[in-house]
Amino acid sequence: MTTVIAFIFMFGLLVFVHEWGHLIFAKRAGMLAREFAIGFGPKVFSFTRNETLYTIRLIPAGGYVRVAGEDPEIIELKPGHHIGIEFNENNKIDKIIVNNKDKHPHARVIEVERVDLDHELIIEGYELDDEDTKLTFQVDEKAFFIMDERETQIAPYNRQFASKSPGQRAMQLFAGPMMNFLLAIFIFIILGIVQGTQVEEARMGEIIEDSPADEAGFVTGDEVVRIDDTPISTWEEFTSIIRENPSTELQMTVLRDSQEEQIVVIPNEVESVNEVGEPIQIGQLGVYPAYEKSVIGTITNGFERTFDTTKLILTNLMMLVTGQVSIELLSGPVGIYDATDQIVQTGFWNFLLWTAMLSVNLGVINLVPLPALDGGRLLFVGIELLRGKPVPPEKEGLFHFVGFAFLMLLMLVVTWNDIQRLFL
Repeated sequence: MTTVIAFIFMFGLLVFVHEWGHLIFAKRAGMLAREFAIGFGPKVFSFTRNETLYTIRLIPAGGYVRVAGEDPEIIELKPGHHIGIEFNENNKIDKIIVNNKDKHPHARVIEVERVDLDHELIIEGYELDDEDTKLTFQVDEKAFFIMDERETQIAPYNRQFASKSPGQRAMQLFAGPMMNFLLAIFIFIILGIVQGTQVEEARMGEIIEDSPADEAGFVTGDEVVRIDDTPISTWEEFTSIIRENPSTELQMTVLRDSQEEQIVVIPNEVESVNEVGEPIQIGQLGVYPAYEKSVIGTITNGFERTFDTTKLILTNLMMLVTGQVSIELLSGPVGIYDATDQIVQTGFWNFLLWTAMLSVNLGVINLVPLPALDGGRLLFVGIELLRGKPVPPEKEGLFHFVGFAFLMLLMLVVTWNDIQRLFL
């Protein structure tokens, strides 16, 4: 149950922050954000506030912000349609009743001749008992369609996604991944405040009991400055040599209380995998790096760890694209849940670290220029800037539709890999 709660919290936080970024910048640009959704499928919970429907949906596989104009609206009025209209105090139409007009006895029923709800905001038509006199009605910019007793706010062109400048559209698309990076930075800073930030040099922190380091006589605060004939100045240099020398005797020169001491240690041999997923044996000493606390160091560390995680994810993506890493190593929701289960057992702070790393991963993946992702849509904004006009909507829509189908297929393959790896 703890893992389930942790996974739901983590998933909800990552998706909420991502979609909140899209929502905030859509509203700042004057776009009509119709829906802010966490999950897909049937609605579990919903409420409306400030023109936006907020929903939690049944299938926890992502989320979305639906902005007017990004997909075709389902309600279209054509000449000959009979509709009911109701007016506000400014004598403008504020309700357009598409069907079930008998449930609205105070509505005025007309036959439509022409409608422009994008620019002019007018409806022209005739009273049913007077087909000789054409009437023109002004429509309020926040009027609602009512169809099957459900309200849908109209979207004048200036409230639609396509009406905004390339810069505003690009910012609205980029805002989701950006918020994931900011969340990661914030979490890394919190971890730095609580735990401190790792020192650069190869200084010992916690020594695991009965580990090779403990048996060799290492104590907290020892700083390794040389291994055999190799000078050591950073923790990365230290761990690199340890990993490369399992079950090998190593002579280490250690600074302890400003005095040099010699310690001989043999790293344990443990199984791991390399960059392409092949099993390998690495050395392990059983020590953690030392940490220190400082305000500037903590803030700097938040940005550095986010950058380093981003670089690692991009490197792995490139290896996947070039075939150096098999698709079988990718994990979907099932694999992430299993990893979360293992990490939760190690403590809250490790779970928080895992959340930060997944947040960076979500930000990076969404910026990949693939159809249906933020990066794919940003690609079309870039193409528009280069060619001086937008790509025809039907062509862009087909591109994203095909890409979405491919992503769903990839999700199924990855999920099947997870199931085979964990249960078969």
